[in-house]
This record gives sequence, C-alpha cells and structure tokens, in this order.
Amino acid sequence: MQKVLLAIDLFHEAGWEKSIAHAVSLVRAHGAELHVLTVIPDYGMAIVGSYFPKGFSENAMTETKATLDAFIKEHFPDDVQPIPHVRHGTIYKEITGVADKLGVDMIVMASHRPGMQDYLLGPNAARVVRHAKQSVTVIR
Repeated sequence: MQKVLLAIDLFHEAGWEKSIAHAVSLVRAHGAELHVLTVIPDYGMAIVGSYFPKGFSENAMTETKATLDAFIKEHFPDDVQPIPHVRHGTIYKEITGVADKLGVDMIVMASHRPGMQDYLLGPNAARVVRHAKQSVTVIR
C-alpha cells in the first residue's frame, strides 16, 4: 500500500475521530502517503446556487482549505504529514474521482448509523463502496 485517502467531514467529529486513527495506523504500517479530503457539497439544483453572492464558491473553497490545514496540524501526529485536498461537488463522486486521480490503494472514511432517508437515497459511504475501484474501509 503506497497511498491512502482519508475522506472526512470537518464538522462531524464522530465521522473523523476513529477514521483518523485507522488511517494513521495504515500509513505507519505500510510507510504510505496520506491524503486527506473534505468535500463541500454541491447546491443540488443550479437555481439554488444563483441565490448565493458572487464569488461564494471560491471563498468557501479558500476558507475550507485554511480550516483543513489547521485541522491537520491539530489532529495528526508529527510523524504523519497528510496532503490536504478540498473539492466541491457531489460527495461520493468527488471522493472516488480524487482516489482515481491520485492512484490511491485504499480509501478510509467514516459512516454513521443509517436513517430512513439513507435507505431511500443511499449514504455517501455506501456509494463510495459501490463505485470505488479501490479498497474501501468504512469506520463506524
């Protein structure tokens, strides 16, 4: 294993606390490179985006990148130097797309206990598992 992609939601602690520990243990055990990805969800319908101020998307990307950089400094040990990535779009598509582009061997991500809406729409973790070309470790 040479590259690991850890997908996290910065604002959902239950979604990253255990997955960070698992990704770090994989990286240490294999001497792998760690990439950390967070995705800003898209607006859904294009008309929704038209209600946001001009430059909103660019500002959100810049602010999220700064937040991710600070997050990495605070939550990762000094011997692990993750490479941060921020994307904007459909969460599972961005995760699988970045994994393909980077050529990672493993995707690590957390999943919550599914609610009724997840059975109808499918949670992001399930979609990543179905669509990824790489192995996926889902942490509950």
